[in-house]
Amino acid sequence: MTEFLFVLQHSSAWLATAAGLLGLCVGSFLNVVIHRLPRMMEAQWRLECAALEGREPPAAEVFNLVTPRSRCPSCGAPITALQNIPLVSWIALGGRCAACRAPISARYPAVEAAAGALAVLMAWHFGYGPALAAALAFAWALLALTFIDLDTQLLPDDITLPLLWLGLIANALGLFTDLRSAVLGAAAGYLVLWTVYWGFRLLARKEGMGYGDFKLLAAIGAWTGWQPLVVVILVAAGLGAVVGSISLLAARKGIDTRIPFGPYLALGGIVGLAWGRQAVVAWLGWYPA
Repeated sequence: MTEFLFVLQHSSAWLATAAGLLGLCVGSFLNVVIHRLPRMMEAQWRLECAALEGREPPAAEVFNLVTPRSRCPSCGAPITALQNIPLVSWIALGGRCAACRAPISARYPAVEAAAGALAVLMAWHFGYGPALAAALAFAWALLALTFIDLDTQLLPDDITLPLLWLGLIANALGLFTDLRSAVLGAAAGYLVLWTVYWGFRLLARKEGMGYGDFKLLAAIGAWTGWQPLVVVILVAAGLGAVVGSISLLAARKGIDTRIPFGPYLALGGIVGLAWGRQAVVAWLGWYPA
């Protein structure tokens, strides 16, 4: 193990390879989180509604991130360990269930590949050390939030709030910025979108975004500090405007169609953590303290 860690510490190629392989495995778990966490939230809401109404909660099987075992949604056949190897199993099975030959969504290997690619990017940028471990957690959490938001237009507190606190802890250790900048970043991230939300609501008499977006930008600000938040918002707003407009035109939907903003904030967060400082210096010629 000592020799392996020595190689990772002194070889960027091996570090990126190891991070990428780890990312593929984590991506397989993220698929479970993306699929199950919204359903777990819905089950919890039903329990709370039943309690408020004084009813007995409906009987339900145990359902969490571990139980029950993963199975084919079409035929219910359990997925074996050999059928759950990231990327490899999907390719070997031809993108179909081994039991019933029903198609398996290409999004599953896409999430695994994205998790691996993010890991390689973070390993290349931050190198060996605690900053890399923290950056991996940040990137993978944003990836899970991206796909959950695309599916349900929800950004679960179960991910955004721990992500915020983890960012503050990471920067209490000075991994990406100082603690003062991290606290100001969290506050500014929340208040910026909160102000936009209420301004739009007062002018247009309708909601333009959800509270989950406030919490996500607050979490991102806790990681990057307040200084790169302009970069994060510009990336998110720019991509959101372009991609959202193209999607609406392609789908021939009206302007009132709700478009999840979380994926664009997540991409802005990746850019802000990795290159936010350089972007601010390139723009201002100095980096505010």
